[in-house]
Amino acid sequence: MQESGEMYLETILRLSKEQPLVRAIDVSEYMNFSKPSVSRAMGILKKDGFITVDSGTGAITLTEAGRARASKIFERHQVLTQILEYIGVSPEAAEEDACKVEHYISDETFGAIRRCAETVIKDADR
Repeated sequence: MQESGEMYLETILRLSKEQPLVRAIDVSEYMNFSKPSVSRAMGILKKDGFITVDSGTGAITLTEAGRARASKIFERHQVLTQILEYIGVSPEAAEEDACKVEHYISDETFGAIRRCAETVIKDADR
């Protein structure tokens, strides 16, 4: 899956934590993307089995595969943002940089960063 697909899944996950119903217009507004771009992306994600879209309400729901992928990206985003802020990066830059890095690092590298973050940040909290 490309970075853009992961970004859409992460956005749907984030929105679903904040509101009971997620529609394409919500995704469009959150990401500041055009409605046609979001519509195309939703079609691809639906075809690939990552989301379902209710024909009556337009509600977008993550499938099990979609939720797993979105959760993985969301966790990466949170951990990377946390570690970047811990080392002195501003919250704004940490958020932006984490968003870029989360899509490209290997599972091995992320696992090492997560373990380091857990150790370093726990020690700092003592």
